[in-house]
Amino acid sequence: MNSEYSLHSIAIGVASKNSADELIEVYFPRPMLNPPSALTSAIARVTGYASGNQEIRLSTEQCTQISVAIGSLDAELAELCEALQDSKKTLVIVFIESDQAPSSVAEVYLKLHLLSHRLCEPNSLNLQGAFGILHNLAWTNHGAISLEDLPARQLQARMMGQVLNVLSIDKFPCMSNYVVPTGVRIADAARVRLGAYLGEGTTVMHEGFVNFNAGTTGPAMIEGRISAGVMIGAGTDLGGGCSTMGTLSGGGTELISVGKDCLIGANSGLGFPLGDRCIIEAGLYVTAGTKVLLLDKDNSPVKVVKARELSGQSDLLFRRNSQTGAVECKANKTTVALNTDLHKNN
Repeated sequence: MNSEYSLHSIAIGVASKNSADELIEVYFPRPMLNPPSALTSAIARVTGYASGNQEIRLSTEQCTQISVAIGSLDAELAELCEALQDSKKTLVIVFIESDQAPSSVAEVYLKLHLLSHRLCEPNSLNLQGAFGILHNLAWTNHGAISLEDLPARQLQARMMGQVLNVLSIDKFPCMSNYVVPTGVRIADAARVRLGAYLGEGTTVMHEGFVNFNAGTTGPAMIEGRISAGVMIGAGTDLGGGCSTMGTLSGGGTELISVGKDCLIGANSGLGFPLGDRCIIEAGLYVTAGTKVLLLDKDNSPVKVVKARELSGQSDLLFRRNSQTGAVECKANKTTVALNTDLHKNN
């Protein structure tokens, strides 16, 4: 066993199992990125961890031992371990030595927690194969239940005069059931998945949606869809019903981003990276291959380019000519400013 450890991350969690004794989801109340080697060494001595990426199921006695071993190193984590001694659920600790493709449910959940706790930014963690690892679950008012076990649990609840309320069937849970970041407002919590990264001051309205491994860097108004892998800059407004292309389906590989102080109009869409202070008018969907007519300062035509050739450029206004139907782009001279009162989410 090593005497010193340099880990990517570590966390102790409370897990749910299915009837086959497999972990199906894990709640990590305090994930740690780049934990001190003295702390991880103390925990390793109790758990028998040696190296690599590993999950270890813990007994309540081991939680007690960890609490004592790290008391002088991390009082908050020691207090958590002490509280978990009374748990009736399965306890697990996950060690991630290096950021490789995850190999277990617990490892995926730790990475999703790291994102929603703002400890890691989207697209900085290896989540390759996560969909194939996670179970498709019934998310209920009694927690996560495997679909195989659901009929028996529904019958059990009815026999007790209760109704098991199935809120969704999905591989990813609602973020707010695991992590509530500071300084955010979410009108419909079911529309933000665990693994979303919401910057301080973000407001997600009822029709807004934020997928895992995606989010905002600071104050933003989200009334549209942020697909997986997409990042939205501070001061940007995503209008109602607008959409950003992700990379999970459709064969797309380019990561889409929107810069600072942009406006993506209602029912519009974006399929290539935008720079700062850009506007896409309402109802206009601009994909990477869209033919765009460039206009000069006098609104005279210059040339036609594909939208991808404008990737990352700032101060652009995209509009559709109401007479010809052509998609046009000109210099944007309009300032986009959020209502600061709407983003003081204390």
